[in-house]
Amino acid sequence: MSFQTPKARFQVAARMQQINPFRVMTVLERAKALEAQGRSIVHLEVGEPDFVTAAPILEAGREALANGHTAYTPAAGLPQLRARIAQHYLETQGIQIAPERIFVTPGASGALSLVAQLLVNPGDGVLMSDPGYPCNRNYVRLAGGEAQLVPVTAASQFQITPALLEQYATKASRGVWLATPSNPTGTVLTQEQLGAITQYCDRHDLHVLVDEIYHGLDYSNGLVSALAVSDDAIVINSFSKYFGMTGWRLGWLVVPEELVPACNILAQNLFIAASTPAQYAALRAFDADTRVILEERRQQFALRRDYLSAALKELGFSIDTPTLGAFYIYAGIEKFSDDCEVFCKLLLEEFGVAVTPGTDFGDYENKRFVRFAFTTGMEQLELAVDRLKIAVASGKLCR
Repeated sequence: MSFQTPKARFQVAARMQQINPFRVMTVLERAKALEAQGRSIVHLEVGEPDFVTAAPILEAGREALANGHTAYTPAAGLPQLRARIAQHYLETQGIQIAPERIFVTPGASGALSLVAQLLVNPGDGVLMSDPGYPCNRNYVRLAGGEAQLVPVTAASQFQITPALLEQYATKASRGVWLATPSNPTGTVLTQEQLGAITQYCDRHDLHVLVDEIYHGLDYSNGLVSALAVSDDAIVINSFSKYFGMTGWRLGWLVVPEELVPACNILAQNLFIAASTPAQYAALRAFDADTRVILEERRQQFALRRDYLSAALKELGFSIDTPTLGAFYIYAGIEKFSDDCEVFCKLLLEEFGVAVTPGTDFGDYENKRFVRFAFTTGMEQLELAVDRLKIAVASGKLCR
């Protein structure tokens, strides 16, 4: 990407030349523009739950404002929320995490940025899957490091393995960033797989970061946190996905004890503190009445996954791995096109269905795939499938 400006004093920093656009947001902007023109658009592009934040969380947020909880919290977060997150790990994973190791952040994005600035020096390499969450590359690049993309396929469930690390690690490698469940593929890492990777990293003195922001949104037999496998793992989570608090901008980070002092200093400087009302609201996210609501929503996501997966396969899309977590289907379009960006543009402009091109998620075979997000209700999903049938029958997608 190149930037131009008429004044030297506004010259964009050279490092911005390495920062790729977040294509899903470009698709969303165009979809919104078409809607403003009166077009009907089905949104299957953005990874944002369509449910309003659960009522108990909303009420807790209102109470926080009414009670004047609008001042800064400590940089690491509200002490009672950090303690409640620690209790959550004990309840769901059977592991004890000292609250002091938990940092509440402005979304998972704040946590990812913090880790990159904390552990990545200029010239350092960080291994991550290709395809994978696109912003991770940019966090590393902004810290002066190199995102070392590891091509992954259905053969490894689109996840990194020790064998792949052996193949792609270099002398510059300093860490490995994983995601389970993953975006865009919805695949997961088992306890055994996490153990094998962390053991490899221990032998090669690499830090391990595991993005667990879709924990809770799984459709198998539950997920194991990397913290249950290694006490040295760095884990990121969020209130955005399973807890449905996207706009509240709240996440958390768990670091090894030895990183706590440096992490606290960096948090003070990067963002001072996360939103105070949001933190008070999040205290209710773990309560039994809220969890009933969230589990009902998880079941609805499962129904959507089953419906959309079957429909896409019937239409001719290839789905190499089942979605075991998150709310995405990573589908191959080789029957229709060899260019996902052209495919997505046609689908949006001519048929009113917004999906994300695979080029958003990496370089390897990226034009062969698109990502469908089943973050809208069944009525809209059925409308999307009807439009996809028309699109496929028209032959216009086959270009």
